[in-house]
Parts: sequence; structure tokens; C-alpha cells
Amino acid sequence: MKFAVRSRQAQALPGVHGPARVHRRTASVLGRLHAGDVVVLDHLDMDRATAQALVDAGVVAVVNASPMISGRFPNLGPAQLVDAGLAVVDSVGPEIFERVRDGAALRVDGGAVHLGDEQICEGRELTTELVASEMDRARSGLTSQLESFTHNSTEFLRREQDLLLHGHGVPRTATEMAGRPVVVAVRSHGWEQELRGIKPFVREQRPVLVGVDHGADALASAGHRPDVVVVTGSSDDLPTAAVLRRARDVVVLVERGAPRSATEPFERLGIRPLRFETTATTEDAALLLASAHEAALIVGVGMHATLDEFLDRRRSGLASTFLTRLKLGPDLVDAAALPRLYDGAVRPRHLVGAIAAGVLALAAAVSVTPVGQQWVDELSPGVTSTTSDLIDNVRGILP
Repeated sequence: MKFAVRSRQAQALPGVHGPARVHRRTASVLGRLHAGDVVVLDHLDMDRATAQALVDAGVVAVVNASPMISGRFPNLGPAQLVDAGLAVVDSVGPEIFERVRDGAALRVDGGAVHLGDEQICEGRELTTELVASEMDRARSGLTSQLESFTHNSTEFLRREQDLLLHGHGVPRTATEMAGRPVVVAVRSHGWEQELRGIKPFVREQRPVLVGVDHGADALASAGHRPDVVVVTGSSDDLPTAAVLRRARDVVVLVERGAPRSATEPFERLGIRPLRFETTATTEDAALLLASAHEAALIVGVGMHATLDEFLDRRRSGLASTFLTRLKLGPDLVDAAALPRLYDGAVRPRHLVGAIAAGVLALAAAVSVTPVGQQWVDELSPGVTSTTSDLIDNVRGILP
């Protein structure tokens, strides 16, 4: 009975409660989150893709050792978390990793983080108003970031010029893409709606389906089987083994000159991956893969091209994304725009045209048969007489 009383008292305390999931690297903690967890991490300038992954996992609170918005650029992750109703506290400091162990019961109340009855740290509680104010401040400091981006683009082009200009280093896949449409899916903000929007296109055109990291799981959850999966070899957060095994090709991004051991985790799953040595992001590598294999059209799901979305990407990936988009040019179409260009619907005018064409074809076929010739001969006098009467009437009207 004493335990029940203590439980009720704990639940009556203000704030949100949950078991802690602790790791400095966000990618390492994403794969082991459950609904109701309080995630403790160290992620400067939270991007929207990571924030969406936290929301999808069902966590109730996010405690960040670093600032969610540093002011360097207007990142979109904090707004995503706050709009989803999560308790968000940032700038609590790195000491929290010394005081909280994985699985410990945490309580977050405002900007304070409690372990049991003790407040172990305090940070800044993020609200809608605070996020909007910080975003406005971040947008005012973009000039220096754009100058840095120009330098990074030059360096990326120097490193990857053979890939970008000549397509060298792209692995040859068993999946044939030449002359076929290709859909590249990233599990990012709005991916579910975009996949639903292109469903007629996928059903009728039968494109090659490429899943990027957890985009492969997204395709599988939507009822599709990825033909190609592109992942980062150094990542701890990979698609499920079942999805990887079902794909015809698994392409693993590794650093240049990486040893064979970089792909051993996949080989232990019974998968023979293709190595792709590049410093491009996984998403951009998938686009370059489809382009190098002469895809007729590339449709990007979960890829967003607005200025805010572009700047929200990982800082090291800005140059990769920018130059990849220049490389692909008109071959890349955003999935959000595709339903306005192609919906696969059969409209009434299409049916009328098809029926009219069928009637004309049938009449032409019947007219060359003996019976058809007889009908034409029988109709000809009446048609000739009617035509002559019409001409006479018109002449009578004219002066």
C-alpha cells in the first residue's frame, strides 16, 4: 500500500514524467526511443528532420544540453517540437550527462529537470513566442553564413568534381533505371502526404523506388517495396533488417579509402552492399545515383527547396545539396508539385474522345464490307438530294 501512495504522489507532481533516454549523439538515441520517453541529448541548432523523428517516436519531452537555436541560421526543428506539444528545455549544460543515467525517471516542469525529488538542472523552456523571437533574430544574421556557404561549396566541388561533372565513382546497381522514372524518398516533414499525393503516378508509371535511410521504412509502411536503399555506413540508425533484405540493391556511403570492415555489419545480415565513396549527404548521393543511371525523371519525396528548409539542413550538407540540385536541373521534380502536373484521373472529355474514336473506327471498318457498301448506296440518293436542296435554298437567299 505504501508503494501505491508514493506512485500517486509522484504522478500528482507538475510537469511531464518519463524514463530518460540519454546520449550525446542524437543519431545514436533515435533508434531506441519509445512513446513516453524523455530524451536527453546534445544537439546544437535542432533541424526539422530530427525533430520530426522525435515527434514520430512519441517522446513527451526533449532536454538539450546545447541551445536549440544558436542564432547562426533559422533552423526549423524547435518550432516542430513546440507545435507538437512536447516539453522542450535547452541550454541545461553538459553536466546533465554526468547526473542522469539511461532509464532513470525524469520529470520536466517548465525549465527545471528533476530526478526523483531533486532538481538536477535548469535551462530555458521553449515556447511558441520564444521560438518565433529567436527565429527572427537568426534570420538577421544570415549574411555571414551565406559567405561561409560559398566557401564550402567551392571546397565540395573540388573534392567531388569527378562525381558531379563525370559521374565517376557511382556504383552499378542491379536495378535498371535508364529511361525509367525514379522516386527518391526521405523520411522528413510531410513525407506521408507527399507519398499519398503521388500514389496515382506510382501505380501507373511503376517507377524505381529508392529509400534514403529511414525513407526505406517510410516506403514500406506506405505499402511499397523499395528497389534501392541508400544508407550511411557510419550511422547507428539504419532501416529495419527486413526492409534492407527485401531491397534489390543496398548502397552504403563510406569515406574515401574506407576499409572493407565499413560494410561488415550489412554482410552479417546476409546483404552484399554496394560501396559508394563520397562526402555527399545520403539524400544527395541517392539523387546522383539516379542521375548517373540516366533516370528519365526523378521525383523527390520529403525534400524541400524553400530557403528556410535549405538552410535548415545540416551545415556540412549545404554545399552538397546546392550543387546536387544544380547538377540534376530539370530532371528533379518535388513530389509536392507532382499532383498538380499528373494525377492519373480519367476525365469525361477523355471518355468522349475515346468513344468518338471507336465509333469512327467501327464506321470505317463497316463501310468497306459488302453490307456497308449497300448501306452507303442506299443512303447516297437521300444525302445527295438533301445537299442539293440546301444549296438551292442558300442561293435563293443570296442577292
